[in-house]
Amino acid sequence: MTPLLPVLALLASALAPPAPAAVADRPNIVFVLVDDLSKNLVPYMPNVQRLERDGTSFTNYTVTDSLCCPSRASILTGRYPHNTGIVKNHGSDGGFLLFRSRGEEKSTFATDLKPAGYRTAFLGKYLNEYLPETGYVPPGWDLWVAGGNAYDNVDYALNENGRVTRYGSRPQDYLTDVLSVKAQGFIRSSAKAGKPFAVEISTYTPHLPYPAAPRDAASFPGLTAPRGPAYGNVPKNAPGWLAPHSALTGAQIAHMDRGFRQRVQSVQAIDRMLGDLRVTLEKAGIADDTVVVFSSDNGYHMGEYRLNPGKQTAFDVDVNVPLVVAGAGVKVGQVSDALVENVDLRPTFGDLAGARVPDAVDGRSFRALLGGLAPQQWRTGSLIEHSDPATDPADPDYQKQSENTPPSYDALRTAEFTWVEYVDGTREYYDRQSDPAQMLNLAGGLDPERVTELSERLRALATCAGRSCRAAGG
Repeated sequence: MTPLLPVLALLASALAPPAPAAVADRPNIVFVLVDDLSKNLVPYMPNVQRLERDGTSFTNYTVTDSLCCPSRASILTGRYPHNTGIVKNHGSDGGFLLFRSRGEEKSTFATDLKPAGYRTAFLGKYLNEYLPETGYVPPGWDLWVAGGNAYDNVDYALNENGRVTRYGSRPQDYLTDVLSVKAQGFIRSSAKAGKPFAVEISTYTPHLPYPAAPRDAASFPGLTAPRGPAYGNVPKNAPGWLAPHSALTGAQIAHMDRGFRQRVQSVQAIDRMLGDLRVTLEKAGIADDTVVVFSSDNGYHMGEYRLNPGKQTAFDVDVNVPLVVAGAGVKVGQVSDALVENVDLRPTFGDLAGARVPDAVDGRSFRALLGGLAPQQWRTGSLIEHSDPATDPADPDYQKQSENTPPSYDALRTAEFTWVEYVDGTREYYDRQSDPAQMLNLAGGLDPERVTELSERLRALATCAGRSCRAAGG
């Protein structure tokens, strides 16, 4: 007779859910980074939704700065803007020229992966101020196809490994489609070579002027911008820069409805590209050996909080963007609420590739999370930064501030709340558990001890570097 205990153990083992598995070693990496994509566009992107079902989505993924160049610099380097020095899109405190002059390009996820034996490719939008006509190719990339001011997606130039190629306005010249074709070619050649690879495809859409591919230009007729709780309203106890905003006018509403419809039209080509890339991986026989990552450099508001179209605020619509990962051992259908930031992409890519990642990196690998594991001492607070010289009282351009651009601030975002400290002393506190739309600023009602605690925690993050960032976030 079979002993009872072993039988019970076998039954328990059979009924128990499978244990989380470690994500595959040295998978290929396909990273699709889009420009200004807010979460409210995902419902119109069936291939992104399919990627969510096939993999893991992160509901609390945030960018370090809701502005193109600072965010992209953080993605490349794994470091916060206060450490990269890239806090604006151009000029003396931001942009490609400063990024290069500071030597930031010498240490990116590309320079990690290439020495580890990966073929590397970059396709699309790099950093603001980059000009393809110079023929310049940054270190770490085997294939380099980058544009400059190509937001129209037609009549642009690309630097293709040092050779400048000009494209026109034919339907086949639409930039997102061109990037898709080139990425598929790189995937096929890498598969044939039998080497692991990493490719970043960085689109210019759905950034203003929201250009759609010709075949999508008449789609979604009559579509209007979402009217959530924050649309056309300002929070109670709103900060000084936001409180005076008047109600949206009919013209503004019509303009934003048209703009939202154009944004939805423009992401159709992105969505098709994502689907085509995955089909290419399948046909090449390497889909099971590849991790596909989809995200955006920042979010975008259109009418929320009575703001005209833009970004740069600490509200979730601007800083909380999609991050979806699928493939090569990534847990299927998982929705993670772990606090992940764009500074974590570089160390994660390096961890997947078995590459050496410098200790100066501020982020941490979330590879374990992809497999459904719970890392020890994962961060409990994320840092968001924003530097706007035009609203800094110490800056000579202070009087030229824009009503739609917040003053410089640092913010602490946890799974439960958002705490913001502005350069002018204004503060915000939103309990996102009870107030997910962030419509009630509770900062004025917090007791002094709590304010001190929050400020000290935020200061530790806003001044951290490397290991101290990883400690301060925990």
